[in-house]
Amino acid sequence: MKTVLRAGLAALALLAATPVFAADITVFAAASLAETMNRLAADYQKQSGKTVAVSLAASSVLARQIEPSGGADLFVSADEDWMDYLDKKTLLAPGTRSDLLGNQLVLVGPKGAAAFPIRPGFDLKGALKGGRLAIADPASVPAGKYGREALTRLNAWDGVATAPAENVRVALAYVARGEAPLGIVYATDAKAEPAVAVVGTFPENSHAPIRYPAALVKDARPEARGFLAYLKSPAARSVFETAGFSVLK
Repeated sequence: MKTVLRAGLAALALLAATPVFAADITVFAAASLAETMNRLAADYQKQSGKTVAVSLAASSVLARQIEPSGGADLFVSADEDWMDYLDKKTLLAPGTRSDLLGNQLVLVGPKGAAAFPIRPGFDLKGALKGGRLAIADPASVPAGKYGREALTRLNAWDGVATAPAENVRVALAYVARGEAPLGIVYATDAKAEPAVAVVGTFPENSHAPIRYPAALVKDARPEARGFLAYLKSPAARSVFETAGFSVLK
């Protein structure tokens, strides 16, 4: 268990970004956006001269941080639920919300692992061979919620031992470091980690559509509007698509 904890802490450290106190624009973004959002923040800084700080964590964690104290100008969630959570509390800037990206849900194993079909009734418990499934906390984190929903619909959830993680990148780290034999992550996470292989892709009809909505937070600084517009630009589209995201119109 100590090695699992070390893997989690290491993964969280990888998500560190520019200190928020030094920035013109502060972005709270889902952990699965780590490489792309940091890349786009750096590119935008070069283009505009505005500094952009990116804080990465589970969408649930970020939304709960925004709720009591603000702290962000822009929020990009990995699901609709946490954006709805802030919207219902009137904590979003009116008229700024839109669905930005889409993704796929995959099952990963260590590099070189053999692929197998994911279909109703597939034997996930047997595939784990006594190990635990790495999955972001299914009670609150979007990737975990999608994963539990998919496995439940496929009649493969019952009896599966899990290793819940703080966010999807920690779940990815468990598999990459050999702490778990299999894990559920997004396709873009798997593409970013050379130590894992995709062993199966979940059917799209097994879970709710994976959408990443973006919106300015209430009282966001004016500079943030420029960065939100940049996230919808052709330059950003190229970065997102190269990472494996689908860009929504």
